[in-house]
Amino acid sequence: MGEFSQQTPINIITGFLGSGKTTLLKGLLGAPDLADTAVLINEFGAVGLDHELVQNVTESTLLLDNGCLCCAIRGDLQGALRDLLSQRQSGQVPYFKRVAIETSGLADPAPIAYTLLAEPVLQHHFRLGGIITTVDAVNGTAQLQRFPESVKQVAMADRLIVTKTDLAEPEQINALHSSLRRLNKSAQIVEVAEGDIQPAALLTDDMYDDEGRSREIEHWLAANSGGESGEAALVHDHADHIHSFALTYPAPLDWTAFGIWMSMLLHRHGDNVLRIKGLLNVAGVPTPVLINGVQHIVHPPSHLPDWPSGNRQSRIIFIVRDMEQATIEASLTAFNKLANPDAAPGRAA
Repeated sequence: MGEFSQQTPINIITGFLGSGKTTLLKGLLGAPDLADTAVLINEFGAVGLDHELVQNVTESTLLLDNGCLCCAIRGDLQGALRDLLSQRQSGQVPYFKRVAIETSGLADPAPIAYTLLAEPVLQHHFRLGGIITTVDAVNGTAQLQRFPESVKQVAMADRLIVTKTDLAEPEQINALHSSLRRLNKSAQIVEVAEGDIQPAALLTDDMYDDEGRSREIEHWLAANSGGESGEAALVHDHADHIHSFALTYPAPLDWTAFGIWMSMLLHRHGDNVLRIKGLLNVAGVPTPVLINGVQHIVHPPSHLPDWPSGNRQSRIIFIVRDMEQATIEASLTAFNKLANPDAAPGRAA
């Protein structure tokens, strides 16, 4: 696998039908500092409307017109990315520093992320930069109650972009924020109105970018510091099946014990562990270890040069489906006890 700093980041831009993905993408690609971005667009349907909207923004735009990306992903996405890599190496397309994949409005981002993390050739050259989900401020709460696709898109996100805020009432936006935080405890929530887009904050910062890594970690640690309760009441069972929580461990973790525990967790429950993010204090390691997982697949750990603050507790964020927090907490505590009998138990953040 290539070094993170040498891999090309791939950002997945997803969101439910009509939530503003293409508008967001077009605005991002119009920014001068994102001119070196290649785009893969998936469309559900035969008419290339989205392609027409963005084709003049960047020279290396590809259109996947073979149906829903999440339904025919394994061959087509791999082939498109390999072709794009080959064209870059041969000079057929301008050199690009990042890739943006826009999914269809009904796509599940998990198989896409899985392909990027698991396919050997792709993982040597590319890394998952982040999952960006657009949510309609006017209709988002109702969509979360009615459509499981919308719930999954929110739960998987690293950033949640609340669009059309200029058209929504304040109480609508507040209710949506509460619902989003319940489903995803760590994602940064960004509100945008028409034309109000900050490219650097959305695409260039991620957990493995040297310049943006500290800012990204600060965002998701701040989201778990107790500022928002995250206990929204969604009446439909689509959202009731998914929830997010954070655990903290004051004593250093034994890396071997933690690795065995996580391998067993993902082997047995990987389909239901949508995301794991963690900043770990590992015994014998002076600097924090960063972990990032999507369902069955976990990025190789990354070592940060320094702790972002004086707080050196291990902090692990889980986004899960049909799993109890108490069960996960008890099993990890048991493994920690085996490795370090005197360690204090973890607690929910």
